[in-house]
Formats: sequence, structure tokens, C-alpha cells
Amino acid sequence: MVSRVPTVSVVIPLYNARRFVAEAVRSILTQSFGDFELIVIDDGSTDGSDRFVEQAAAGDPRLRLVRQENKGVSAAANHGMNLARGEFLARMDADDVSLPARLEKQVAFLRDHPDRVLVGSMAMFIDEDGAPLYPMPGLKVSHEQIDAGMLAVEWTILQPSVMMRTEAVRRVGGYRENLRIHEDHDLFLKLAEIGKVANLPEVLLYYRQHPVSAVSVYADEHVKALESVLRDAWKRRGLSGPIPEVPPHPNDPRRELKRKRLWAWQSLNAGHIATARKYASAALRAAPFDRESWRILYCALRGY
Repeated sequence: MVSRVPTVSVVIPLYNARRFVAEAVRSILTQSFGDFELIVIDDGSTDGSDRFVEQAAAGDPRLRLVRQENKGVSAAANHGMNLARGEFLARMDADDVSLPARLEKQVAFLRDHPDRVLVGSMAMFIDEDGAPLYPMPGLKVSHEQIDAGMLAVEWTILQPSVMMRTEAVRRVGGYRENLRIHEDHDLFLKLAEIGKVANLPEVLLYYRQHPVSAVSVYADEHVKALESVLRDAWKRRGLSGPIPEVPPHPNDPRRELKRKRLWAWQSLNAGHIATARKYASAALRAAPFDRESWRILYCALRGY
């Protein structure tokens, strides 16, 4: 049953994710914790992404589809957060998958830790077909570790895994709408300044990797955006000295080949043999005369 004012508001910005959005929405509607509303903000999709959501909303009163002109993910997320009625605000992306107990465990954590304004989780990286790759490495759990990592340009909180206190998000002003990338880093730094943040040390999300993700599409804006976020954080916190150097995304013509090899090795190390063989074979097709391609395939076929 859903209370008149739900405990959790889940916000999913949607833009041209027709291939993935059905799985994302179902993963929320089938949560073990049922007292939520799901707000999907269609940010001017042109591929029919909203059709499944519209059909699902007709059969589940917890789901609400809101359409707007294309304004970008930050504006779409802010629109959804402004509509949220829940005490807690969970974020998801339209191409990711929440595990069934995600909301239940995060609500319990925030109830037990009133000083926390945000809790994320570990994630399993998956490819665009849903095949498991490897778990998110090096997750930090404590507030001090997470906050220090964010200031040092580390990826310490995964946006689609987070649940936040709605009041805290509104208090810091939500996302900066002039950012198309790293808007999450900016928000999380601001939240860490008014309360404590944390991560649950277990996988509660499948995080999809594919060439049209925001990180890939806006890679050329990476340095400028993150430098702006860090400068603002330095100013708010009264920190002295220069901000850390932001390394650029590598502009490597062999980037796709390296990605296939990396995923093959990491999947193999994580025990996902079928996925390792998939990307080892792809690497061999991309570079059939390269000894490294054959070595990866040999190891993947043997399973170690």
C-alpha cells in the first residue's frame, strides 16, 4: 500500500533511453519497499522512450510521467525533485537497474542515522546488453573518506545509487543546471557540507556502461566542469591553495580496443567468464594480429 504522502520519491530523468527504460522502471516498481512515488521526467525524448512509461503509469498509481522540453539532465532532475513529496529522495538513471531491496535498505539506514543526508551503495557494472562486468572498485564508506575523495577528484559516490533527504537537497539548491556533466559531484559536495554522507558496502544497483552515456557524450566538457565544481567548493569551504589538477579524458584512437580488453580482464577477475569471453572475442576481432588480443582470449577460454 502507498500512503498519501510517500516515504520515498524516486526521480528518473529520461531522454532517448527506449532500449533501457522499461527495465529501469520495473526495477523500481518491484522494490520490496512499496511506500514510494516514482517520478519520470521525460526531457523531450524523440525516440518514443516515454511510451512504455505512459503505459506503466496507467497500471500503477505510484508512477507519474511528466513531459518537458529538452533542457538537460540537471534541469529534468531538478523538476522531478521539485515535485517530490517524500521525506527521502532517491535518484536513478533511465539505463540502470535497482536491486529489489535497495529502497528498503537505504530507508532503514537513513532512519538509523539521522545525521546522514545521503547514502549511496556499491554497484555492479553491466554492459549495454545487461551482462555483468565487475563490481565498482575501491568504494569508500565513511563520510571522511568520501568527502576527502570528492575533493581529490575521486569518484566516491555513484549518482544513480543515492538516496538523500529531500529537505537537505532543497536546502543546498539541487543541481546546477548549467552543468551537463559532474552536476552530481557538485551536489554531493554541497550536501557533505551540511551533513554526513555514506555508502552501503553492498551492491544495490546495476550500473550500465555504454558509448552514449553522459560521461562518454560530454567527455570534452569534463575538465572545465569539474574545475568549476571544485573552485566553488574551495570558495564555500574557505580552503586555501590551488584545486587539484583534473586529468583529461584520454583522446586515444585505440580507446575502444582498450575498453574491450579492460572489460575482458576485469570480468574474468570478477568470475564473469561468459562476459570475459564476449569482450576477449571482440578485442580479437578489433586487433586480430595483436598478441595481447590472443592472450586475453586464451585466458578467457580457460576461465582464469
